[in-house]
Amino acid sequence: MSDVDELKALIDGSERILAFTGAGISTESGIPDFRSPGGVWTKNQPIEFSEFMASKEMRRESWRRRIATDGVFAKSEPNAGHRALAELIKRKKSKHLITQNVDGLHQTSGIPRDNIIELHGNATYCTCLNCAKRFELDAVLASFQVAEEPPTCDTCDGIIKTATISFGQAMPEREMERAQEATLACDLFIAIGSSLVVYPAAGFPQMAKQNGAKLVILNRDATPLDGHADLVVNAEIGPTLSAAVGIQ
Repeated sequence: MSDVDELKALIDGSERILAFTGAGISTESGIPDFRSPGGVWTKNQPIEFSEFMASKEMRRESWRRRIATDGVFAKSEPNAGHRALAELIKRKKSKHLITQNVDGLHQTSGIPRDNIIELHGNATYCTCLNCAKRFELDAVLASFQVAEEPPTCDTCDGIIKTATISFGQAMPEREMERAQEATLACDLFIAIGSSLVVYPAAGFPQMAKQNGAKLVILNRDATPLDGHADLVVNAEIGPTLSAAVGIQ
């Protein structure tokens, strides 16, 4: 039996599938993996949350970087992998999806926002760090480009930031709780396109396995958790998932 056939059998035999996605699923949509060799973070060190908060110049640099990457995010579209996972939600084989990605492509693929658990936030909009008011990204970037003045909230004068979790910023408590609940409720956990080295997020596959769920790891490269998996598939994500789910 091929890896795809094994994955299809596991999907067909499961009722509560939970997918966990990392950067690898979005690289097939043209979004670079920031951690990979030659990625953004090998050229520019990430800006720590404490630096962002303490320094107006670091906030200015952060917004410059966001403008530099905006074209990549704006042009990207969901690929076959995203669509396959959306199909599992549509068929009610899966209720939730956990993602480490901030690109919003799971929403664009048709998965309702409430079904997506975003551990690292979302880069497609902004929020005030004081009052949590939402701001649309295009308007914030346009305003910043006029004089490179870091944006502040028009309601409370708080600092505005993309709705992502930066280095040194606390993980979103509610999303972590939702991820744990979904992990403990699943009977099949599929880790997709993640190196599984970033904790606490990488702890969820182990939690699922220890709770009795089957564990599948679908990634182009080996991961530290391969030895714990029921099935490891080292292949392209989009073609593999679409074949296993049975969509074109």
